[in-house]
Amino acid sequence: MAKSNYAEIAANGLWKNNPVLVQVLGLCPTLAVTASIVNALGLSIATTIILVISNVIISLIRKYISEEIRIPVFIIVIASFVSAVALLIKAYVPALDASLGIFIPLIVTNCVILGRAEAFAFKNSPVASAIDGLATGLGFLVVLCVLGAVRELLGSGTLMAGMDQLLGSWASCLKITVISDYKGFLLAILPPGAFIGLGILLAMKNIFDQKTAK
Repeated sequence: MAKSNYAEIAANGLWKNNPVLVQVLGLCPTLAVTASIVNALGLSIATTIILVISNVIISLIRKYISEEIRIPVFIIVIASFVSAVALLIKAYVPALDASLGIFIPLIVTNCVILGRAEAFAFKNSPVASAIDGLATGLGFLVVLCVLGAVRELLGSGTLMAGMDQLLGSWASCLKITVISDYKGFLLAILPPGAFIGLGILLAMKNIFDQKTAK
């Protein structure tokens, strides 16, 4: 596959076919864990790792999978790596594991991962599938982190609070208090705030794409 095609695959995952802003997939974690940057970053990194690995494995074994059983095989492959990543998170970043709770195991049901396995990895080479998984994961990560940053800022007046949960005790110094003595805006960290924030991001992307097309 030509390098230009690889670039197109990356552009699709990051922007043109962004899993959240275009395909509108993975809304459960997008809305549930984006009350802060650290939760959004932790979950999206885990999702990206699983996307890349599962895409590559499914691409490698695609010739040995019949059409009739492909979906169960996809789920088994994805679930295996989700279990491995969940155990690693529980062992090495237990604070993040406690914060994210059930949403790490629920990566198995994330339509972004199963969708890329079905739409791309099952039909393309391992290298192309790895690029697709990485680009799609990064597109997912960027949206979650932007939404998490906005909600955290409006909700508590801080940015990157709790980064020690992900990076260790040294990362507590990364917390930025943007608004001191801030009383907080409760709506921003509640589910309705997530819906409103995501709706604004979707509208902004559509407006940008329309202006670019003109």
